[in-house]
Amino acid sequence: MTDRRKRTLGLASVLLTTLTLAADEKAAPPRVKIPEPGVPQIMTMEGRFVRAAYNNEGYVILGYRLANMSVGQPWLLLEVGVTVRDKVPSYSLTPAAVSLETPDGKTIPLPSNQEFREANLSGLQKQAEMIRDSINYFPPSANRACRIGFFADLDDRAMSYDRVELTPDRGCVGRLYFKIPGGLKHGQYFLNVKFPKSVVRVPFRIMTAEEEKFMEKNWKDIKKQVDEAFKKGK
Repeated sequence: MTDRRKRTLGLASVLLTTLTLAADEKAAPPRVKIPEPGVPQIMTMEGRFVRAAYNNEGYVILGYRLANMSVGQPWLLLEVGVTVRDKVPSYSLTPAAVSLETPDGKTIPLPSNQEFREANLSGLQKQAEMIRDSINYFPPSANRACRIGFFADLDDRAMSYDRVELTPDRGCVGRLYFKIPGGLKHGQYFLNVKFPKSVVRVPFRIMTAEEEKFMEKNWKDIKKQVDEAFKKGK
């Protein structure tokens, strides 16, 4: 066999192996473990750092891009939207109905507005103005905006208040803050919101650099897997 013939066969073998590997990768997209909320609900991924969860009573959406960049920091900031579903009576949401579950299973309540003010989180708030994603993915019926104003600094024009009235036609948005003992760590978190008859638990993961790289590379496959697991519209 001539050297040219050998080189040709060798190249063909390499190409065939490459095509086989590509076909295998296409046939078997990466699988991820979907968080178990422990309650009946549907979960969606509206963006790389936007998660929503809902049941027949309530709907909650959150954005956490800045949170994913805040590992080690003592405070967590989440952009959050809440409403009640069609034909559900109005509901007064209070800070006591909102909590955070950490990867080690601890439940952290919302701080008081006084604790928030004493923490002086102006730097974190400025970051949030630059690092954020739209969370405007409410159900179609929620076509009026309203504010979740549990927190307000002394120099804010808007005052803080201890409840927000949820109705099916109002999509209420605001920032929630949690003080994290020992600082924010990597792992699986849940934002818990209590409604009169149920709890909606929105899962979000503070990712390591490797996990974030994996998500970016496989975003479409991961989103498709979640959409298939939780059929929208139910």
